Order: sequence, then structure tokens, then C-alpha cells
Amino acid sequence: MIYAAFYVAAIALVNVGFMYLPMVHGWPPSSVAVGLVFVLRDFAQREIGHRVLLAMAVGLVLSYSLASMALAVASALAFALSEGTEWLVYTVTKRPFSQRVLFSVLACAPLDSGLFLYLIGAFSISGVVVMTASKFAGAVVSYSLLRSPLATPILTRRSAPGRRRG
Repeated sequence: MIYAAFYVAAIALVNVGFMYLPMVHGWPPSSVAVGLVFVLRDFAQREIGHRVLLAMAVGLVLSYSLASMALAVASALAFALSEGTEWLVYTVTKRPFSQRVLFSVLACAPLDSGLFLYLIGAFSISGVVVMTASKFAGAVVSYSLLRSPLATPILTRRSAPGRRRG
């Protein structure tokens, strides 16, 4: 359950980052790390199956307890929508693992960005585009690193019983 543990921790750390890292010209640097969260969710689902929904709930509660009230509510609602969408896309799409990761991030990143920015009162099309692009870039880099032969074999080779590696 190493991916599930990293997934839950990453959710909390990203939300703490949104609270404490300053915006850079209207762009939150933590949005790049959200790409890692999206990828870790897919790896965690491959590892623990639909129990990833429980890990999502734990991450949501943990984030809510660590963030300011306004950020916690915005993050919780955006998180629920985007992670639910990602779970659905990943689950329904019967493609190789790498394609499911890509499709699920493409589906959830704009939803997460748009709703989060709207709820904190900072919505703009350019903001959504920049946050979505940074999340996608973070996801691509994270996925590449996690699948790299340089990564620990425990991290790259584990999969749940009966699951296809892709």
C-alpha cells in the first residue's frame, strides 16, 4: 500500500502548499504538484483497486484539517469533483495503464482548476489554462519518474493481483 500512503500524504502536502506558498503572477506553484497527486491516485488504484475511494476520503479529511476554512472547502469540493472524475475515467477506460493515466488527468485537471479558482474567487480562463497545463506537466513528469528504471523496483513493479501492467 505504498502508493496509497504516498497519495494520501501528497494530497495533504499540496493543500498545505496552497496555503503557504505565495502566488507567482496569479499562478499557484502548488498546482504542479497536483499533477503528482493525480498520477499517484492512478498508481494507488492499480495497487489497491476501488479501495482507493477510501484513500481519497482520508486525504480529503486530512486536507480539511490542515488548511484554512475557505481553502479547505474550495479544495474539498474541487478535489471531490476532479478525483471522482479521474476515478471514473480510469475505471471505465479499458486501455493500457499509461493511457488511462493520461486520459484521467486530461479529464480531471481542467475541472479541478476551474472549480478551485472559482471557489476562492480567482477564476479566469487564463488561470484555468495555466493551472491545467501545470498540473498536466506535473503529471507527465511524475508518471515518467515513477515508471523510470531508476525508480525503486518496489515502486515501479508492484501491481494488485489480477491487474494488467501497462
